This record gives sequence, C-alpha cells and structure tokens, in this order.
Amino acid sequence: MSGAQTAVFGMQRTDEELVALSTAGDMESFNQLVVRWERPIFALAYRVLGREEDARDICQETFLRAFRALKGFKGQAKFSSWIYRIALNLCRDWIRRERRTTKVTSLDADTEPAPADRSAETAEERVVRHDLGRVITRAMSALSEEQRTTIVLKEYHGLTFQEIADLQKCPLSTVKTRLYQGLGVLRRQLQRSGVHGLEGIVGLPPTGLMARSSRKVVNLDR
Repeated sequence: MSGAQTAVFGMQRTDEELVALSTAGDMESFNQLVVRWERPIFALAYRVLGREEDARDICQETFLRAFRALKGFKGQAKFSSWIYRIALNLCRDWIRRERRTTKVTSLDADTEPAPADRSAETAEERVVRHDLGRVITRAMSALSEEQRTTIVLKEYHGLTFQEIADLQKCPLSTVKTRLYQGLGVLRRQLQRSGVHGLEGIVGLPPTGLMARSSRKVVNLDR
C-alpha cells in the first residue's frame, strides 16, 4: 500500500489504524507513527536523562524496538502508552548503566523555543531568564528518578494519573504521592533560591532542542 493510500479522504488515521497497516507491511504507516511521536519521545528521554545525544539514542532505539515488536501490540493499551513504556524502560536501563547522577535539562533560552513576543526582550531580561533556568535545573536534580519522571509525564506531557500508573506499574496513589512530594521538593528548592511559585515553570513545553535541530532523530535503516 502506498503512502497516499494511508490517508482516507484527507482524514488523519489514528495510531491504532496506523499500527494495523504497519503490521500488514505498510512501512509508510509506521513512518507516520515515527513522525507523530518522535518529538514527545525525544523530549521525554531528554528531560529524564538531560543529555541530548543520549536522548537521541534512546529515541532511535525506542522506535527500533517498537518496530520489531509491533506484531505483539494487541491494542490492550493505547499506542502512546506502549511507546512511552518502551522509552522509559530504556531510560532506566541507561541510568543503571551509567551509575552516575542524572543531569536535567536547563529550562533557559538555549533549550526552549523563543515565542514571537520575545523579540523585544532586553539583555537584562535574557540574563534573568538564563539564571532562572540554571536554578530550575539544580532544583530538578534534587528529585528522585521516580519523582522527576512523574513530573515530566504529568506536567510536560499531559498524561493522566492513571496513564502514569500504568506506565510505572504502580498504584494510582503512588503516582499522586510522587507528584505531590516531587513538586513539594521542587518548590522548596526554588524558594531557597529566591523563586516563589511553580506557575509558568513546570508547564513549559520541552520542544526546544527539536525546534533548534532539523536533523531527524529516528533512522529505521540502522
């Protein structure tokens, strides 16, 4: 089936429809899944690991493993949950291998896309924003892996508590505890640095690195 045939009357197919076509041998349908999910998967890996090249490797390996295991996807969970779980497992394996403190991405101008209204930003405002990014980076590094991952999934990727519980294979109450305790630690760390309130901080979209780079993350020919 050609790529043109994977769209019906201009309507976008669901993930599950693309999976079904992919398992039937339509590579273009799987490529559409990659295009749809490579940014979120890269962003997830980067927020958890804090290293761009390692996040790219995790993203690449996530889709390679997904492609190889696609016939085993039974649709019992959403495709998004399935692909997130693969990525998170790879991140955990990376952290265990490295055996070192995981860095967290800095939320400053170099890692976040600049909106149009920043064109009038003064040099002083830019310095302040950079300083805030460094403060947040240090605060996030004080979190446990479970707390940091929960905050990333909830606040940056918009997953529900139940979806996170399914991904982390833990009770719903555990997810809520990790989130609230993690946000509490984050708030206290920020207050010690003179930053009060989390509004406008934890909700920033983690797409900066992908916005700065046109290089494709996933290469299924590897």
